[in-house]
Amino acid sequence: MQYTQKQSLQTLVKDIANILDSKKANDIAIIDLQGKDYISQFVVIATAMAGKHSLSLLNYLKGELKSKGVQFYAVDEENEDWVIIDLGEVMIHIFTQNHRNKYNLEEFLTKTFVKIS
Repeated sequence: MQYTQKQSLQTLVKDIANILDSKKANDIAIIDLQGKDYISQFVVIATAMAGKHSLSLLNYLKGELKSKGVQFYAVDEENEDWVIIDLGEVMIHIFTQNHRNKYNLEEFLTKTFVKIS
């Protein structure tokens, strides 16, 4: 399935969450920022069991999504405790538990923009 426009953006976000869930990511949150003044339409946040797990999750996402035509604009994987993936309209953050607690991105986004779905 190729992803196109708004209807498929919802499908893409659900597919991302499903891929992460199937590979044992924890506490997956989807934050809908459509119509808000933010750099993306959706943010997906997940917790990896360890740094190596976060890099494995990144590789699974690349394998599944690139074959469906999803473009990866940027990937920051220098710190395996916080991997950032920019898909344009969707940003994905994969944290280890300590980094997720430390940076608390959900709280920032929800207080600044919207509630978590």
